[in-house]
Amino acid sequence: MEEKALEVYDVIRSIRDPEKPNTLEELDVVTEKCVEVQELGEDEYLIIIKFSPTVPHCSLATLIGLCLQVKLQRCLPFKHKLEIYISEGTHSTEEDINKQINDKERVAAAMENPNLREIVEQCVTEPDD
Repeated sequence: MEEKALEVYDVIRSIRDPEKPNTLEELDVVTEKCVEVQELGEDEYLIIIKFSPTVPHCSLATLIGLCLQVKLQRCLPFKHKLEIYISEGTHSTEEDINKQINDKERVAAAMENPNLREIVEQCVTEPDD
């Protein structure tokens, strides 16, 4: 599973922060340790990501979660279920945000919003795309 976890980390490490010019990796929002992969069945995996916003009241934590969702759905070459959480104790409204970023309908609705979609695209697009 270590190899799969590194593959997942490789996809998310280059996502850019919505406010800063840095990547989530550079800001320690995501690290190799924040990715866990479990086998669900033959060639199907559960991916659990626990990210840490830069500050406990980060207003963009939901947007970062959305970026993680979008990038992984687009880029992972294997069948997977995805669970994304804020690392325990790192955000003042972590429970609410965890519900939002793991609700498929809310994620789909957010991506229908042209302004949000544009921000997500800017964050998930690789610099050389």
